Amino acid sequence: MGDGLDPEREAAAAAAVERIEPGMTIGLGSGRAVWRVIDLLASRSGDRPLPRAAFASDRTAELGRNAGIEAVELDGETRLDLAIDGADEVGPELALIKGGGAALLREKLVVCAADRFVVVAEKRKRVDRLATGFKVPVEVVRFAWRDTRRRLLDLLPTAELRTDDDGSPVLTDEGHHLLDCGLPEDADPAALGAAIKASVGVVEHGLFIGLADEVLLGREDGGVDVLRRGQG
Repeated sequence: MGDGLDPEREAAAAAAVERIEPGMTIGLGSGRAVWRVIDLLASRSGDRPLPRAAFASDRTAELGRNAGIEAVELDGETRLDLAIDGADEVGPELALIKGGGAALLREKLVVCAADRFVVVAEKRKRVDRLATGFKVPVEVVRFAWRDTRRRLLDLLPTAELRTDDDGSPVLTDEGHHLLDCGLPEDADPAALGAAIKASVGVVEHGLFIGLADEVLLGREDGGVDVLRRGQG
């Protein structure tokens, strides 16, 4: 594309927009693919009404409000018709790694409030085994985070504090630290995810297992590979 847009991301985002029906209340995650969904929604707002949305990150909320999307609160009663979010890796059976943008806790909360979860991603994000090229983020409380890391290292081969360019720890929107962790090659992602979550000091992890209903993988030629639960 001559305008500098990523053709894979563009294709996936456009396919996601087509799944948003009038009157829906949706969830929007974080990352460039989701932000492109917002751009496309705004550009088509003259042809169809904009959905209301729960936003999973401060940056997404800012972009959504600027596009004219009404924000809704997850108040214990609101259910989302559809959640749309990206992924860092898409593995077998639609297992995902998320959290590269440091919003994994809010993203999982939004996904769990939705009747359906659709992933927008580039085809290059599909892998045969999770954590082959991307580590699993684990969100931990700042207090005694080194002790939390020590406990995680009983389960995982590596757990490195994520830092900014100046060496200061990256903070999530909820004010937590992130540890980027490797996975054992023979790991059962679901069982390992449960063990990680049970570790004292862990708030949430970036393994999204059994949550995605559909994955839209954009291709360079502008097409989209569609993976559905039970088929991918």
